[in-house]
Amino acid sequence: MLASMKTSPADISMPPPVPRVSAVPVYLSRTYHWAYLNRHTLPWLDRSLVVSAILWGNAGRLMRAAVTEFSPGQRLLQAACVYGPFSRMLAERVGGDGVLEVVDVAPIQVANARRKLVGLPQAQVRQGDLAAPGCVAAEAYEAVCCFFLLHEVPPVERACIVDNLLAAVQPGGKIVFVDYHRTHAWHPLRPIMAQVFRWLEPYAPSLLATDIVSLSARADGFTWKKTTCFGGLYQKLVGLRRG
Repeated sequence: MLASMKTSPADISMPPPVPRVSAVPVYLSRTYHWAYLNRHTLPWLDRSLVVSAILWGNAGRLMRAAVTEFSPGQRLLQAACVYGPFSRMLAERVGGDGVLEVVDVAPIQVANARRKLVGLPQAQVRQGDLAAPGCVAAEAYEAVCCFFLLHEVPPVERACIVDNLLAAVQPGGKIVFVDYHRTHAWHPLRPIMAQVFRWLEPYAPSLLATDIVSLSARADGFTWKKTTCFGGLYQKLVGLRRG
């Protein structure tokens, strides 16, 4: 859930009703229905002030750090919808000569992202389970972006998503993960975030204990660079596929 930039009244309008489908994973329905599947709470969580507060004022910084990794004209895959202006920022980054494809498992999120990307013909949004085989084609993208998704999925699905996303990168292409990271021991927010994860983000602790690179054997085919910010609470992991 991320954003930073002022939101116009249109940005918080109620999204159209979308029927539930069996493709929505059980863990998502049970754990995050309030955040991602409820059409009454969705427009409020998609507000910039809310998204910025969730990331302790770092939303814009983190979005820009991810967006600048990509180039005009690229075919870019965004793994899951993101609250706030992030998808629009990516679409504007690749420009009219590029393509942004957003894939999300929840129909209501697909509808909401399509609404926010109106007027950007280079942007496409479709429903799909990124943990499932064949959801994204092998070596179909020059670039892939996974922004604050991995902490919201269980370990087994997380490993499948990482493996599928790595497989989707063309030789010479790039993948970027931005997500939570284990804070420095002295971080004043460390105990607060522990409670946040306990009550709202139950799968996040398993991510903090894991190196994303270790989740797929395909990672050996990439050159990796990781940076952290805000006392280690957030990480950006960039992989360049060799070959």
